[in-house]
Amino acid sequence: MKLITKFILTTVCMLIISACSNNNEPSVKAEYSEEYYAGGKNGTAFIASSFAYKQPMPAIEENNTLYKQFMRGERISDKSFVASEDMAYSGLGPVYIRKSCIACHPSYGGHSQRVDKYDSNDSRCGYLLMIYNPNEPNLPLATKYFTGMTQTRAVSPFKPPVNESGITIEWKDYVDEYGNKYEDGTTYSLIYPKVSIAQDAILFDDFDMSQHAASIEATIGIYGTGLLDAISDEDLRAQWQEEQTRGYCAGVIGADIDETGKNPYFPGLHPGRFTYLCTRATLDNGPGANAIWNITNVITDLPERTGRSELYITREYARVMSLDADVQTIYPGLTSQEIEDSLMSKRQKPEMSAEDYEAFMVWHRGLAVPAARNLDDPTVQRGKKLFYETGCVACHRPSWTTRSNYTPLPSISNQKIYPYTDLLRHNLEMKEPGRVQLCRTTPLWGKGLMQIVSGHTDRLHDLRARNTAEAILWHGGEAKQAKEKFRKMSKEDRDALIKFLDAI
Repeated sequence: MKLITKFILTTVCMLIISACSNNNEPSVKAEYSEEYYAGGKNGTAFIASSFAYKQPMPAIEENNTLYKQFMRGERISDKSFVASEDMAYSGLGPVYIRKSCIACHPSYGGHSQRVDKYDSNDSRCGYLLMIYNPNEPNLPLATKYFTGMTQTRAVSPFKPPVNESGITIEWKDYVDEYGNKYEDGTTYSLIYPKVSIAQDAILFDDFDMSQHAASIEATIGIYGTGLLDAISDEDLRAQWQEEQTRGYCAGVIGADIDETGKNPYFPGLHPGRFTYLCTRATLDNGPGANAIWNITNVITDLPERTGRSELYITREYARVMSLDADVQTIYPGLTSQEIEDSLMSKRQKPEMSAEDYEAFMVWHRGLAVPAARNLDDPTVQRGKKLFYETGCVACHRPSWTTRSNYTPLPSISNQKIYPYTDLLRHNLEMKEPGRVQLCRTTPLWGKGLMQIVSGHTDRLHDLRARNTAEAILWHGGEAKQAKEKFRKMSKEDRDALIKFLDAI
């Protein structure tokens, strides 16, 4: 009887374990080759479920202090900031883009989803709006009136620089030079966005929208950014020099640089590597740290580190608001000039504590990369071979080794990682790309989990590609030769290449 009972209990336990397991989640095994560890041994999480992008690195999990900070930072990323003072997560506004990090980065770092309407209250829409001059070289932003990322929300009685109801996104069909056909006759479709803003949606009476253009940029993945930050400047510059010998990168590295290879955002210090235009060089001044300020307008109590002790607004916005009768009611006794000066002051009241900011950065830096999957599958192996043969690795460099002295998180030093990017900008010569004429090579690690995590497979800087194949077919310019080889493949080979991309 005892043996029967033991057998039944054992069987039940096995069934429970089997039911709870996820077929997409490889267990951590010593025999896995190093390529499975996309973020290195200390930066990879073997989770392939809908939570794949929100995992802490092993380096974080194994340190109790860092893990507590990570979880505190995660709460900050999830919570919506409010305008009311003396409340948790206060400091929103007076103008802003989104109320929280997760509002821009759904699913902890996957792309936002392609949408038909610009609505910042839509949880799928992580788009950022850019207004620029299309008639001048380098497409300069209209920074006299608008911040670099245009604000479309405001805390009453303030008004937004642009009213979202006047923003239109139209998705247009595009037919390429091959009539949207693969070499074997299989057809495909391509679309791209056309963005317009009605003149009456603009706050500023003297701004002529007809002389300007608007474009949208999707938010990007934030998992693994600590590992990208840990790549040495010397290695990045060496990659740029190597590509220059092949005529790649249009002579630029990171942000627009001078002939000495220096980044004007960080003269003589670091080459840019974050954002589509590589305008951010380090994670401390990069996507997340910067976004706390310019997305929510929250002032951090670390001015000596962040340099962000003023509001993210333009002088012209402050001037117009200082003349607004509704705004004047919350500044009793002040003249319009005094209101303007108050809004433009570089000594704003801190709204986020130094402890919260530090915890947020531990979270931001410590998000793990999902492990690669099914790399030993024969079809995936075939796809990998094709990926190399087509020349994709010319820009999507498979691996890097992080530097030996990464002081913000020493445990991710000397890690071999597989992001599949050169972190450099290239001209893909896409139809109407907006301001992103030159775009950073997107890291490919973990992208195959987008459908599982986010429920879609939208790609590229404005999400015009609805799947991986369309993303490849939009490649032109420096990547045209590789795209042509893909277009001429058999369906079996195309599927194999995509299966490889989904595996890494």
